[in-house]
Amino acid sequence: MRLRWLICVTLLLCLGPHAAYGGQITVAAASDLTFALNDMAARFHKETGNDVRLVFGSSGNFYTQIANGAPFDLFFSADVDYPRKLAAAGWAQPTALYVYAQGRIVLWAPLDSRLDLRRLGMSALLDPRVRRIAIANPAHAPYGRAAVAALQHFRMYDRLRDKLVLGENISQAAQFVESGNADVGVLALSLAAAPTMKDKGTYWEIPADAHPPIEQAAVVLREASDQLTAQAFLDYLKQPESQAILRSYGFLAPEKP
Repeated sequence: MRLRWLICVTLLLCLGPHAAYGGQITVAAASDLTFALNDMAARFHKETGNDVRLVFGSSGNFYTQIANGAPFDLFFSADVDYPRKLAAAGWAQPTALYVYAQGRIVLWAPLDSRLDLRRLGMSALLDPRVRRIAIANPAHAPYGRAAVAALQHFRMYDRLRDKLVLGENISQAAQFVESGNADVGVLALSLAAAPTMKDKGTYWEIPADAHPPIEQAAVVLREASDQLTAQAFLDYLKQPESQAILRSYGFLAPEKP
């Protein structure tokens, strides 16, 4: 396996990040990346001929699936700790781990909501008309943990915990608010800023110092069926054009170590 990996890396360096291999990979990705990665995968296919199949869900669930042998080639996590654990356990290539962005969280409400998020900020959650607040499940979704941390930071968690509606991932939490099953949500900025949601609601950015940094990382998995294409797509993420796409969806550049 190590020899195969070294050969793949050597070929990759010789051919360059945009070379066409005609490969196909399956990527497990955190739901906050739905719009950004779909955009990048389409561009990657157009430029290289490689196909990228994207499967979105919660980072914690993907971590468990990969540790149990799920056949993914790449893992894009919303929490750097999951890829690190996989690498430490031998399920991922430790040299291929890449911290690609920091995520942000926002309060989001539909356009027909009477909540003035931009004026009230977090205080809008205390409005008696707010009966349900959607967040991702903090048990396995990093954005859910950030939401809980923010509520605790503003000393609102104990008052509002009974109003929380937990989505399996951050995309499902967004669906709860869009469908009217929740009055407001603590969502990823990358979803709130996406074209399909930007025109349907308003949002207020929760201060970054109200929760631990949401460091997001990707890693090539040990059992990837096409190591070369997996590494090529990860390298494609590092290109200025791809970084610009991430910024356009509200992701911040990762902090330098």
